[in-house]
Amino acid sequence: MLFFQLMLIMGYLYAHILTRWFSLRWQLVTHLALWLIALSFLPLATQEGWRFDSSQSIALQTLILFAAGVGVPFAVLSANAPLLQAWYSRSGGPSANDPYFLYAASNVGSLLALLAFPLMADPFFGAQDISLFWSVGFVVFGILMAVSGVFALRGGTEPVAVHEPQTTGSALSIKTISTWVFIAFIPSSLMLATTTKLSIDLGAIPLIWVLPLATYILTFILAFTKWRRVTLDSLKVPVLIALAIAVVLLSKVAPTHKALALMMLYVPILFLVALFAHRLLYELRPPAEHLTVFYLALSVGGACGGLFNSIIAPVFFDREIEFALTLITTGGLFLLHAGTFSIRHVAMGIIASIPLLFVTGALRFSLVFDSRTLGILVASSLVAAVLLAFRNAPTRLATVLLIVLAPNLISKTQVYFRDRSFFGTHAVYDFKEFRVYKNGTTVHGWQRQTPPGTRPVGSSYYHPNGPMAEILTSEYGQNSDNIAIVGLGTGALACYGQPHQTWDFFEIDQTVDRIARDPELFTYMSTCAPDTTTHLGDARIVLEYQKFDFDIMVLDAYSSDAIPLHLITQEAIEVYLNHLDQDGTLVFHISNQYYDLSPQLARAAATLNLHAALQMDDATEEEEKTGASDTHVVILSRDKNRIESFIDTGKWEPLVTDGQVPWTDDKANLLSALKILHTN
Repeated sequence: MLFFQLMLIMGYLYAHILTRWFSLRWQLVTHLALWLIALSFLPLATQEGWRFDSSQSIALQTLILFAAGVGVPFAVLSANAPLLQAWYSRSGGPSANDPYFLYAASNVGSLLALLAFPLMADPFFGAQDISLFWSVGFVVFGILMAVSGVFALRGGTEPVAVHEPQTTGSALSIKTISTWVFIAFIPSSLMLATTTKLSIDLGAIPLIWVLPLATYILTFILAFTKWRRVTLDSLKVPVLIALAIAVVLLSKVAPTHKALALMMLYVPILFLVALFAHRLLYELRPPAEHLTVFYLALSVGGACGGLFNSIIAPVFFDREIEFALTLITTGGLFLLHAGTFSIRHVAMGIIASIPLLFVTGALRFSLVFDSRTLGILVASSLVAAVLLAFRNAPTRLATVLLIVLAPNLISKTQVYFRDRSFFGTHAVYDFKEFRVYKNGTTVHGWQRQTPPGTRPVGSSYYHPNGPMAEILTSEYGQNSDNIAIVGLGTGALACYGQPHQTWDFFEIDQTVDRIARDPELFTYMSTCAPDTTTHLGDARIVLEYQKFDFDIMVLDAYSSDAIPLHLITQEAIEVYLNHLDQDGTLVFHISNQYYDLSPQLARAAATLNLHAALQMDDATEEEEKTGASDTHVVILSRDKNRIESFIDTGKWEPLVTDGQVPWTDDKANLLSALKILHTN
């Protein structure tokens, strides 16, 4: 999204320069020339020889990769919303005096394309086919753009504004432009914060990240159409209700057993806030002569949201608090609409909230009341105090948001480690008699608290009676010499190692390695495998550039709700086999709340002439008390006898393919693995 927004700035700036300094004829010639240059970058592809470097900035490498792959074609596309509107304003066509309705039309196209990707393109076509179709579309686009330019040349008129925008006059002030930027920032940041919440809690699949983005685009469509029912006054009450619901959700007063339903409430909250903000932008739109400046300001505001959520927040905050911060900022929209937005009002709200924040913090940490009841009492008391203290309604709202949401930025649990990397948030804390490691909202392991010097025993998925431990403690496992673990977690598997064995760990996130090897947090690695090597970086890329010879290879990267598809495709398994002994075993830990990956592994095994078995181990009540979890594991091997030896124990069952085509690097549809689609 940040790349998308930065390219929009470049495209809108280019359109602004083009319309201000070039004649209409030269605008068309220049833009067509840039389109012809972009054709040389088709079909879209990753730069050959590109390799991820774990020692360098991940965000910067990602942006460079996007720029090299799609930068020039997208630069051409990004300029078209303001450029075509500027051309239409000079065409003499209907509503040429107020061409902003075309921005709604543009976003309709964007919304249709966005929904078509997960629902049509991704399930039915491979990446190469999609790239080819897109390239054909880009050629057709250039032809239509040339036709549009010709119509504009035939019109030959200057843009005249007869609508009544709130921003008038021949020159624009810095305050006006800054206001546009501020308003555009809020829905952009809120959309990205909503995406983060949904993708972490429900899974980073196309349909999840499409939902907030589609909602965001839809609000542009509704806000920039001439639909009289969509007014700021009609949106006030719904937006206030949405903010109240958001406060309840973030205050954790809502019941936690309905997590999925509650998470989906964030989407309508985003819809109402974004619609209010975008409609406010529409009401503040300038005459057509300043159209390109207006859209440039919108793109800068959107990019500021992307910059804040993608780069600044992970550096300065150790938790995901962007949603709460953006909601606090939303109060400024009401101040703007009321015409009372000023530094004085903001300062008044902040100063007035300081003593109340101290009271809130003290009460929230008190043990006198139940935390949920306490939250309701405190929120109600503070809101009542603000309503009495301030007579100005917008100031009341802004202050209430600040007071109620700010305490939620304070952690109520003693956390021994908290950090945030490119891949998400990390927290280590105690729960009952266990030390727990949580990545985002997914628990990646825990360890029972034991006296210093005691050899730790695996918990969670790695408990002694589970399938992972069964493989490593079997005669075959103990006689194996070289073992690989992809996905480090807390390092619990290390304590099943034997003195003669060599263990290699593969981990993409350096923060995870720091957590696992810190004896103050977890002692699995420091006690059982202090001298082992962790290969930092994407495991598949590391394996492609180095040569190993493993007896057992454990793939433990699928328990999160963000499945790394490139680590489970047919080509990925082929890479693993290249580093495995002829009679070696691949162990896939596929315990997951939302996805069933066993059918894909069965298909890949059949295609690659491998033998496969599955164990769905359900921990008993007694085992759960000792820290055990339900564990699902698939094993693959070229050696039929190896797999049958596990099946003969009675705990494993043969894994048989359904005959469908396995996922490949070119085509893999994660939506098809959703458990909800296979529930009778």
